Amino acid sequence: MLSYSSLQLTSPFNHHQTLLSSAPRRGITWNDSSASVLPCRPRASPSLISSLPPVARSLPENSPAATLVDEAEQGAALSLPSPLRRELLPSHVAIIMDGNSRWARARGLPSTLGHEAGYRALKKVVEHSHKWGIRGLTVFAFSTENWRRPKVEVDFLMMLFERVLKEDILELTKDGVRICLIGDSTELPKSLQNLSKEIIEATKNNTKLDLSVAISYSGRRDITQACKSIAEKVKHGLVEPEDITESLVAQELETNRILEFPYPDLLIRTSGELRLSNFLLWQSAYSELFFTDTYWPDFKEANYVEALASYQTRQRRFGQRI
Repeated sequence: MLSYSSLQLTSPFNHHQTLLSSAPRRGITWNDSSASVLPCRPRASPSLISSLPPVARSLPENSPAATLVDEAEQGAALSLPSPLRRELLPSHVAIIMDGNSRWARARGLPSTLGHEAGYRALKKVVEHSHKWGIRGLTVFAFSTENWRRPKVEVDFLMMLFERVLKEDILELTKDGVRICLIGDSTELPKSLQNLSKEIIEATKNNTKLDLSVAISYSGRRDITQACKSIAEKVKHGLVEPEDITESLVAQELETNRILEFPYPDLLIRTSGELRLSNFLLWQSAYSELFFTDTYWPDFKEANYVEALASYQTRQRRFGQRI
């Protein structure tokens, strides 16, 4: 099997991702009436750690800095459960957290308790991702279609989102987690919009893990707003139609504006459903997919390890013959 670590340096996909990660982002401010995504700003000096050799290799042998980096990498490797290998881990994992209500129904419980249990499962996955060195985690928390659910359930979810942000901000900041939100924020309650702004601002300089939460998100809408933005630039003579490329479209997508690694390497869906459900449609073009029958509240460390281990056995060709 071809080493994934070599693909990270030679694959045109990763080169394309690196270009997009460093491409200029469209500036967004909270007062910009055309902006519907919360202003999670790119870092001033984005790290490309996962697409470069270990830092110690570029440092003088036996130097104090090289020794410290080497010890840190060895310590991190020891924290990985078998059979995971650090050099084969995905940089960005996306998860469709499905099955909360069915989990609750199977136990004779209200759906609200299923969502509470789903939140606890998410906390564990964030903890494992942070500990194992995964750099980006995007979770599908609430789709634009979910607004059609019963009002009592929607109201509870909005309240849960606010409670979670309030309760976990100190812990997330301490752990170096950077929070981003993608989706149509104009549909959210004002109190949640304001709180989200505070969380994004408070964590913007964190570097250990990018946690992107998709709320009121639609993959089709994401692509549509990117096309509208480009159309406006064409209208005002800033872009010529013949200059429109895949890279230009990708630069206008929400994930490219706010994530260091805009494309998920691995996309996981729980609960036995075998579809993407309008989640990261453009971004997941070359994502490895992993489906499990496990309901999201029951998604434990062993399930996460199984998904990551499956990913590590895949041969990622990106259209090439290898």
